[in-house]
Amino acid sequence: MPETTAPVTAAPSAPAGVVVTESAAARGRRARIALRGLQVLLALFYGIASALPKLIAHSSAAESFDELGWGRAGMYTIGALELAGAVALLIPVLQSVAAMALGALMVGAFVVQIAVFDGQYAATPLILIVPLALIAWARRGHNAELLRLLRLRA
Repeated sequence: MPETTAPVTAAPSAPAGVVVTESAAARGRRARIALRGLQVLLALFYGIASALPKLIAHSSAAESFDELGWGRAGMYTIGALELAGAVALLIPVLQSVAAMALGALMVGAFVVQIAVFDGQYAATPLILIVPLALIAWARRGHNAELLRLLRLRA
């Protein structure tokens, strides 16, 4: 397959009016690096900022789950799911499934924010759904590999 090129804004060292081209392979590589960086950032967010307070029973998390009526068991369960999703975002064969699972948690978080907490922080789960959906879609090719591995084990 021939390599395609697309015009790119002139490089700072190029004379004015000169168009610099970039190969499709270079664009694809940059996109993969950016996507991987996004996954690492989300994994850090879910692991440290979201799961950790729940797993160490920080007072802010405990109060929220008590108000929900879910108590410590619910708090630890959600924290464990978030931590598992954060780790799975970094494992190639699990990336798409992890993004979908975390997206489902965010749908639940949105509903809880609207129904119980009057929507005070409802935008946060909605904002997080966008990059999770992007990761789930971009890494969807790994789902076939995951199914193949699961069938081998069955």
